[in-house]
Amino acid sequence: MALSPLRKESEMTFDSHSSVVQAKIRSARKTYLIMKRMMDLVGAASGLLLLSPFLIIIALLIKLENPKAPVFFYQNRVGINEKLFRMYKFRSMVPNAEDLLTELLHKNEIEGHMFKMKHDPRITTIGRFIRRTSIDELPQLWNVVRGNMSLVGPRPPLPREVAQYSSYDKLRLRVKPGCTGLWQVSGRNELSFTEMVELDLEYIEKRNMLFDLQILAKTAKAMVGSDDAY
Repeated sequence: MALSPLRKESEMTFDSHSSVVQAKIRSARKTYLIMKRMMDLVGAASGLLLLSPFLIIIALLIKLENPKAPVFFYQNRVGINEKLFRMYKFRSMVPNAEDLLTELLHKNEIEGHMFKMKHDPRITTIGRFIRRTSIDELPQLWNVVRGNMSLVGPRPPLPREVAQYSSYDKLRLRVKPGCTGLWQVSGRNELSFTEMVELDLEYIEKRNMLFDLQILAKTAKAMVGSDDAY
C-alpha cells in the first residue's frame, strides 16, 4: 500500500533529524578524543619533566637493592583493537619473576583472567613500596607520550589473559588502555575480573573530559592512602 504524502514527509523529517543527531554525536566524540589526546600529551610530558628528580631517586634505590638487575621492566600488553605494544614499569620483582609465575598460578587471589597475589614472594623490598603507592606505574607516562596508552582508560591486559576472553570481555579493548581508570579507583585488586570488565564498559559508555578529570583526581588520592594496590 502506497504511503500518503503526509506520512512520507513525516518519515523524511524523522530521518533528517536522526542524521543530524548522529552527526552531532560523532562530532562531540571526535572533539573529546582530540581534547583527550592533548591532555595526555601535556599531562604525561609535564609529569615526566616535573617528576624526573624523584624518578631518578627511585631508579637508584632499585639499582642499589640489586646492582646487576635492570631498573625498568617491560612487557607486551594488548592495547586498542587488540594491538600489541610494549608497556614500561619500574621493576618491582626479582629479575626471573616471569619464570616463577607458573609455580604460583594456583595461588591466584583474583577471580577470572588475571593473576594477583597480595603476598607475592617475587616482589622486592623497594618493590612493595612502589607497588603500594603505584609509583612503579609512572614510567607508563612514556607510553602515553608515544600514544600506546592514555592517562585514563581500561587496564592493558596480557596476551595470555586476552586468550581466555569471551567476545563480551573483548569489548573493553575498543578504546586505548590507560595508566589509571574507573576500576583502579573503585576497589582495584579487591574486585573480581567480571567487576573490572563491567567498570571498564561503564567508563567507555560514559567517558568525557569531566569524567576523566574526576578519575585522575581520585587516582592521586588513592596513591597516597589506598591499600588496594599490591
